[in-house]
Amino acid sequence: MPTTEDLIQLGFSLHQNGKLEEAENAYQEALAQDKNNAEVYNLIGVLKLQQNDVISAVHMAELAVEKNPNAYFYETLFQTYIRAGLYKQIIRREEEVMKKFPEDFSLLFNLALAHKNMRNIPEAIKYYDKALRINPASYDAWFNLSHLYSVEGETKNAVSALKICKKLKPHDKDTAYFLSLALMRIKDYNQGLKLFENRLCKETAFALQNKSYPNKARLDNFWKGENIKNKTLLVYYEAGFGDVIMFSRYLTLAKQKCKKLIFLCQKPLSPLFRENNLGIDEIVDTYVPENQLDFDYHIPLLSLPYVLKLKGDKVFFRSEGYLHADNKIAEEYKKKYFENDKLKIGIKWQGNTYYDQDRVIPAKSFIPLMNVENTQFYSFQTFEGSEDIKELDNIIDIGKNLLDFSQTAAALSNLHLVICNDTSLAHLAGAMGIPCWIILPYEVNWRWHTDLNVCDWYDSVRLFRQHQLNNWISVFDDVKKSMLQCIEQTKKTN
Repeated sequence: MPTTEDLIQLGFSLHQNGKLEEAENAYQEALAQDKNNAEVYNLIGVLKLQQNDVISAVHMAELAVEKNPNAYFYETLFQTYIRAGLYKQIIRREEEVMKKFPEDFSLLFNLALAHKNMRNIPEAIKYYDKALRINPASYDAWFNLSHLYSVEGETKNAVSALKICKKLKPHDKDTAYFLSLALMRIKDYNQGLKLFENRLCKETAFALQNKSYPNKARLDNFWKGENIKNKTLLVYYEAGFGDVIMFSRYLTLAKQKCKKLIFLCQKPLSPLFRENNLGIDEIVDTYVPENQLDFDYHIPLLSLPYVLKLKGDKVFFRSEGYLHADNKIAEEYKKKYFENDKLKIGIKWQGNTYYDQDRVIPAKSFIPLMNVENTQFYSFQTFEGSEDIKELDNIIDIGKNLLDFSQTAAALSNLHLVICNDTSLAHLAGAMGIPCWIILPYEVNWRWHTDLNVCDWYDSVRLFRQHQLNNWISVFDDVKKSMLQCIEQTKKTN
């Protein structure tokens, strides 16, 4: 009759060879002989994870720790909790783990990860620091720590952590990209823009154009800043609408470098750009066959400031009001919606949730602002999120009729103020020089920098940030206070 140890060895051998069912049978036979064998419970827990039976894996790993609370079994247990999303369970074992294994890197790392996922950011930072004292060469710990520093607005620390990541993985494009964002947030655009060329959306944009125009959009005629005075340049969009509006400021500078500028943009933006003089000679918003589109060089829009060699504050290139509404369309909107003597305020609470859920504001958060006397609010919410307008009273829904950004600009031009989340509407208002208050989540996007008292990209924009994660109440209190102050100052002026 095989011994318990024989059965464990047999099960382990079968396990290593991928024969999971046979391995489990051997483990179960071992347990029949020794019900208190922690090693077997642990091995079954690992096996169940491989079979994606997470509930059973958690149960077995918990039994292993109960029978023998050693560091290795705790590691398995934490892995099962992570797979199950039971981060609270890891934190509940924090005290016992720290008492028994205060110098175990893996357990400290998992405690940090649990706090990170529970958004206990100071605690997560503390445990990553402890883990890195034990293993300072852990890329994952430094990378996760850099993100937490960024969330907390400790951007210089984030930069330092990401520089260490880059030393550990010098050729990793993701590391270079995230370091670029951190550098640009502290306004180090000299280094930041160079590393920003590692962004994924640039590669995607180039690959798309290369597929559409394989004989013309090649790597060898990607514009790198060389003399193209007598050449035609194709600039094509990348990323979202807000990025395109923000970076479109550089088109006039690009036009100064070439003979002809063709701009390929998203269809909803093309009417707006046709109405504005940004040095564009030809706008393309749909597929044009290669033999009908003639260009010598090409570049994605977000690469322009780097190729143009803009340094320091020149990166911002603040040409206030570089976009304008069509006067005729603006007048039509005025007659239809805006002929009243109230303070006219446009709002939006949601952008593209594919990119970022944290920037979504609950629509009902605007209710305290809407209770201010002598104000008329207008919803500019379109598509996803527009159904939430039912939570608001006495609001005019313009968003449901907006088909493109030309119409949006025309409607915006009739407002006194825009209050919205970090979305394309904010960039459009800023580019038009319309007063706009952007309500930011706790984790602030790189472009708004660290000093939120000013907006370097748009003179007409003011920034408000959450004081705590997911707490919109206090930031809206700040907005309402500022709104009442503005109204009072207007009364005194009049």
